Amino acid sequence: MVRSALRGDAPIFLSVALVLEYEAVVTWAEHLLASSLSADDVMSVIDTLVHIAKPVESHFQWRPQLRDANDEMVLEAAVNGGASSIITFNRKDFGQAASRFGISVLSPRQALEILR
Repeated sequence: MVRSALRGDAPIFLSVALVLEYEAVVTWAEHLLASSLSADDVMSVIDTLVHIAKPVESHFQWRPQLRDANDEMVLEAAVNGGASSIITFNRKDFGQAASRFGISVLSPRQALEILR
């Protein structure tokens, strides 16, 4: 999915809150260990994503829609950015909330199949 975004095939919508959350989560020790990357390497990826992303300002908040407040940031960025889909490994976390806004929730595999 990142390669698709870098090629311009799939837009990424990011809010400031979402970027800050990503920066915090990707630098957890267990994530760095699993990726075999340094914190600097991971932050470089985040910086690249910020550079190519479409910035989103949250003008409206519909909270709460989801059980996890961090997932709410993803939903808000998608809605305010006009995204057609949310791509996530945690599809069940979004339940029916995204569909209320006309947004589909796809697994990365589903999204890649559509892009092909």
